[in-house]
Formats: sequence, C-alpha cells, structure tokens
Amino acid sequence: MSDQTQKSRTQFNKLQKRLRHYVGDAIADYNMIEQGDKVMVCLSGGKDSYTLLDILLNLQKTAPVKFDLIAVNLDQKQPGFPEHVLPAYLETLGMPYHIIEKDTYSVVKRVIPEGSTTCGLCSRLRRGTLYGYAETNGITKIALGHHRDDILETFFLNIFYGGKLKTMPPKLLSDDKKNIVIRPLAYCREKDIERFSAFRNFPIIPCNLCGSQENLQRKAMKAMLKAWDRQFPGRLETIFTSLQNVAPSQLADIRLFDFFGLTREVQTTGLVISNLDPMTEGLEVLAQ
Repeated sequence: MSDQTQKSRTQFNKLQKRLRHYVGDAIADYNMIEQGDKVMVCLSGGKDSYTLLDILLNLQKTAPVKFDLIAVNLDQKQPGFPEHVLPAYLETLGMPYHIIEKDTYSVVKRVIPEGSTTCGLCSRLRRGTLYGYAETNGITKIALGHHRDDILETFFLNIFYGGKLKTMPPKLLSDDKKNIVIRPLAYCREKDIERFSAFRNFPIIPCNLCGSQENLQRKAMKAMLKAWDRQFPGRLETIFTSLQNVAPSQLADIRLFDFFGLTREVQTTGLVISNLDPMTEGLEVLAQ
C-alpha cells in the first residue's frame, strides 16, 4: 500500500468515526430511535441521504437497542430519472427497500409558473406521500438527511424572510400527530458529508432533472454561512449551540414567557429583593 493510499484511508477512517460519533450523539440526545422501531430512511439519491443510510446501517450493528431499517425512495416521474440506480445500489447492500411511484412532477409543472422555483411545492407533495406510506406500513420513525448546515440555513431564512425564530428541529412530531420525523445528521457538517460521500463514491442522482433552480434565498444563506465559516472558524458551531440554549425570558415572545405578569418580590423586613431593571440588578436596597 502506497503512502498516499494509507494517508487517504486514515483520513477516511477519522472522518467516518467523527460522523458516526455525531449521529450517535444526536440520536441519544433526542431519543430518536428506540427499541423495536421501524425506521424509514428517505433516500433521494443525494449525498446526504446516502450518508445517513450508510451510518445508520453501521450503527444498527452496535446500537444498544434493536431497530429495523427500510430505505424508501419516491420516484416522482421526472423525465430522465435513472430508475435503476437506487435499486441496484440497495440490492448490493442487501437492504430492504421500496420505490413509491407517483407523478408529482406533472402536478408541480402544471401549478408552478414557468421560471419559478418548484422546490416548495415539490417538497410538500413529497412529504405528504412519504407520510402516507409510513402510516400504512407500520413505520415508527421517518429519517431525513438534513444536516447542521440545513438547520442553520433554515434558521436564518425564517429570521430574514419569515419573521420567526424557528428552524428544522432534530426531532419533530408531524402536524397531524401521526408521524415522528428524525434528523440524525443534525450535528454533522455539510463539508464532512461531502468528503465522506466522495470517499464512498455513492451513485449520486442530481436534483436538477426538473429544470428548477435551487431556491435563491437558500443559496444566499448557504453562501453567507460558508463565508462566516472561512472568516470566523467556530462561529457556526456557536450559532448551532445557541439553538440548544434558549432563554425565553431574554427574548420578547409573550406566548413563551409571562412578561405581563412580572412583579417585584418585596420583603417586609430586612432587604427588599426585586425583579430589578438590568441597570440596577444586584443593588441591595435597605427597607425603611
């Protein structure tokens, strides 16, 4: 084995270990997978979902709980979609899988004006189809391939364009209360996933067959985060940590904290202890 090959193998092993560690931590922190779960891995043919499946298959062998995995792909009947790629890959793994065939492509093209991005409607139709399959096939968890960068991009999209402090949570109960969605890659960086995918040489299916351009707002968020990551190493890690360290009393949402009902606490003797203004917090006022 050449020195270069050995170096490459060492780099891959470190990367694989890091990703497995992050996924394991996310699963444990949010109780994503439990004993007896039947987990549906939504496989699109992109680097993220391939990486998710690869890591879950490995963790399945060593996890302290027993769970089943099934890979599910939605064939949306986009012209030129290589239908053979995913079945061929999954069969080499001996992986249980199911291909759902549903022509959402025609629906999107009929509804969305020419030149507009189709991603929003496409994702909603895809989600509804996958939820329906999960409900009728005993699926207890639906695993999606969103990673840390997706979560941060969505956070800033909601701030800049939606006027909300919200993002993709690592674990979600669907609006109809019938499905639990998990994102085991929530702690993983996109650049690590890109490198891992290149090492593993996954048979990537590009998401451009419909001719739609990626949402320009999300592209702007992605560019912003990449620039921050280059210029300020560690900033993205700090921002993500802030999503896990929320202080409702230090924000302004009256639905999350009772600002209206705030009152001072006053002792009749000794010191007066109050909910003081931050400018005076810590002062001790003697009672008269």
